[in-house]
Amino acid sequence: MLKFIKHNLDHISGIEIYPIIALLIFFFFFLGLYIWVFTYKKEKINQLSNLPFEEGTQNSKNE
Repeated sequence: MLKFIKHNLDHISGIEIYPIIALLIFFFFFLGLYIWVFTYKKEKINQLSNLPFEEGTQNSKNE
């Protein structure tokens, strides 16, 4: 099955750039995500992780 797909893609000019672009998008997205995660403030992470355990912080729309 792959040879049928590869045969059709051989005739398209400029098609070889798309896998490189996809790899670069993938790489830079996860590099940015990695940098964002490791530079996030520890105090904010602790505040967000304790949010479900806090009492009396329900949304006023439901009351």
